Order: sequence, then C-alpha cells, then structure tokens
Amino acid sequence: MITALDHVQLAAPPGTEDLLRAFYTGALGMTEIPKPPALAARGGCWFGTGAVQLHLGIERDARPAKKAHPGLRVTGIDAFAARVAAAGAPVTWDDALPGHRRFSCEDPVGNRLEFLEPHPAGTATGERSRPEGD
Repeated sequence: MITALDHVQLAAPPGTEDLLRAFYTGALGMTEIPKPPALAARGGCWFGTGAVQLHLGIERDARPAKKAHPGLRVTGIDAFAARVAAAGAPVTWDDALPGHRRFSCEDPVGNRLEFLEPHPAGTATGERSRPEGD
C-alpha cells in the first residue's frame, strides 16, 4: 500500500547546483537537505519544506521536464507568484482547473513547476492562459 509521496526528482545538467540552490532556497523559500555522503558524490541537491521534497539529480544529457512536473500547493498564491517572478522566472497563469488558482514557471534549468491554491467557488481568478498539454 502506498502511504505518501516521499519526493519528486527532476534532472539537471552538471555544474548547475549553485543556480538550483539560489532558485529553490531563494525564490521558493525551500531549505536544502544534506544528501547522504554516498549520494552526495553523484552531485545534485535536495530541497524541502514541510512534508514536500524535491530532488534535483545530475544527468549528463539532462533534458528539462516540460510536461511532467510537480504540482505544489501554496498559500498566498499572488505573493508567491510575485516572488517567483521577481527571481526572474516568468509566471504563466492558468484557470483550467476548477476550484483552484494556479500558475507554472520553469526552474533555472528549464524544468516545469506548477503551483496551485484552492479558491472558493465564484472567486475571480484574473487573467490566465493555459499551458499546452495539461
């Protein structure tokens, strides 16, 4: 029986750890999780906040995930989107999921990330555009 999602892993090219650290800890407010020594030798970095963990693994021929993505629930989505945009990640709003406000962006290596917050029925969602393929 599956009881919880432990983490989501995304790929990143070699040598991008500092870019990832700046984005995931700065823009997203996550904390870097020390990797066990045997895994740290492989490169990459892990980040967490609350029960959520994202692992960025180094892959020589890494290709960013453009459709596959983690969906991360947030509170105060407008302020969160402003923070992400201020860090240089363009924000794309989407109103296609009833009962939620959501946007997506790309991390510094091009992986898609989605952020969503439930909203009460009838609440205006503002201008949105739909990401392709969702």
